[in-house]
Amino acid sequence: MRYMTSLRFIDVVAREGSIRKAADKLAITSTALNRRILAIEDELGQPLFERLPSGVRLNTAGELFIQHVRSQFAELARVQSQISDLTGIRRGHVRIASGADALRLFLPQAVSQYRSLHPAVTFALQRCYGESAEARLQSLDADIALIFAPIRAAHVHVAATVRQTMHCVMPDDHPLSQHEMIRIRDLAGHKLCLPTSESGIRQLLDTGLLRRATEIDVVLESDSFEFMQNYLRFENALGFQIPIALTELAEMGLVAIPLDPADVAPGTLHLCHLKGRVLPVAAAKFLDEIITSLRDNYGEAVDQ
Repeated sequence: MRYMTSLRFIDVVAREGSIRKAADKLAITSTALNRRILAIEDELGQPLFERLPSGVRLNTAGELFIQHVRSQFAELARVQSQISDLTGIRRGHVRIASGADALRLFLPQAVSQYRSLHPAVTFALQRCYGESAEARLQSLDADIALIFAPIRAAHVHVAATVRQTMHCVMPDDHPLSQHEMIRIRDLAGHKLCLPTSESGIRQLLDTGLLRRATEIDVVLESDSFEFMQNYLRFENALGFQIPIALTELAEMGLVAIPLDPADVAPGTLHLCHLKGRVLPVAAAKFLDEIITSLRDNYGEAVDQ
């Protein structure tokens, strides 16, 4: 696997954008690392990096080569996972990109249940939204992505979807807390806590507000749904969430009431992986487990 070690060096330099920083991370000297890079460039007959005053940057040849490198790593992980399965002990490392919605409760439960059956499988979870999650699939930095937003990239394969109706979260003594359903016009005159624009929840809300021409009083914006939910314990305001992330509301003195779908359309949570990629066994089996869990929780709202 000595060849793979050299490829890993190239990958780390590309990610760090600096030979010195990469050398520190790899625990070798900058001189030794630079020699490795020059040797690979000499073998290829092309430089892979532009040398800049501030560091290094992949050139066009480097971009092509790094995609090959990451494909090699992904294929090796898949084969290693298959070999491990032959022993009857599932091993592997599953990398997931997800918005805050699924990271809050659904994925912790799913990962815990999977690891209770396969304790040799490890996980890495990264919070990111929409196009950023799609990019992580493309760069092979993620095996699976859960995206609550329209899928824009052709390289993304959607394995399953689940429809999610928007809910308005509030203290249980809020003036709107007795409503069975919240209309957009009901939000006027109340203080709102909104997620940032990267969130699919915010994008759906903005569309509904624009369509109904409703003026609102936004007192707080945050990319942390945990912060916003906790904030509602201290100020009589309104927040927003989808069912997959709703948790422990009664214990916090909060309630969640659905928004009228005529005002704010339900959104779609997409469960994705890179199109054409054969996932390692551990990731593929975890993907199946997630789909099963979604069906158990949301029934006909899940489409596969």
